[in-house]
Amino acid sequence: MDSAFHNKYSLVKGAARRARQLQSGAPALITSKSMKACRVAQDEIRQGQVKYVLPNVPARTEPGSH
Repeated sequence: MDSAFHNKYSLVKGAARRARQLQSGAPALITSKSMKACRVAQDEIRQGQVKYVLPNVPARTEPGSH
């Protein structure tokens, strides 16, 4: 697992999102042996070519705590 992703779930979500971009016509960031978007996305992540940003999620407050 790539250290840039926090866990396997985030890795899978990142690869799926990147694969959708590739299927929509985005150019590949690497030369891959595979023509499958999912595999190309995984290879891009493994080689450190895909960057991601964690959303800034505000802390939730309990109802009535205002």
